[in-house]
Amino acid sequence: MPIKCPVAPLEFAFLADHYFSKRGLRNKVDIHYVTPLPGAFTRPKASQMLGGMLDQKGIRLTADFGIGQIDNERKLIVSWDEQELPFDLLVTIPTHKGDAAIERSGLGDELAFFPTDKHTLQSSNYPNVFALGDATDLPASKAGSVAHFESDILTENLLQAMAGKPLTASFDGHANCFIEAGYDRGLLIDFNYDTEPLPGKFPFAGVGPLELLAESRLNYLGKLAFRWAYWNMLLTGRDMPFVASHLSLAGKYLN
Repeated sequence: MPIKCPVAPLEFAFLADHYFSKRGLRNKVDIHYVTPLPGAFTRPKASQMLGGMLDQKGIRLTADFGIGQIDNERKLIVSWDEQELPFDLLVTIPTHKGDAAIERSGLGDELAFFPTDKHTLQSSNYPNVFALGDATDLPASKAGSVAHFESDILTENLLQAMAGKPLTASFDGHANCFIEAGYDRGLLIDFNYDTEPLPGKFPFAGVGPLELLAESRLNYLGKLAFRWAYWNMLLTGRDMPFVASHLSLAGKYLN
């Protein structure tokens, strides 16, 4: 940690399970998912759901394991508290850092991320600077959907700052993410700083057609459709209908 998004390594594990199963080799391969997080994900409900999926797929989960050392001679990963786990093939994620330009500028923190107010997206140290996306130290996923939602808030606050007005737009940490589950199935999660991923219907309350925090073929098709929307709508500056910058609780089951 930190990594840009806890979903990505989960997708790798799910797709590895699918790949080896298709090759008829799954019973000969032990997939072990090791994470410094307390579970499969950062939030309890999603962590329970995704941890259950790992278990169903026969993927071992070891949580609270921060890799401090890799011993290639003995084929071991060693945690900071000196726990050891064996490996044959290690696929690991190094600690992510901010861009070298931020590091050279002296504007970043110890990991070269730009200190940013998590709501206004204004620099914590320089009132004439705003930031979004991978450059920031915000406690939100460094994902495309998050940067998109941040952009609406940043634009509004930047215009207010230029006009000498108080900053009134507030980013709530909204993140929306499809998860590739293998076997042409997927999940969809929608959450923010204060609200964890919840089950429900998306994008239309009570109708869907997508299911939140549930594995389905339709969610996988939604992921493929979003790929088209990303290149043809988001990157061309068009609004994404039915998906607001702030998290909506409509259609979510709170209990």
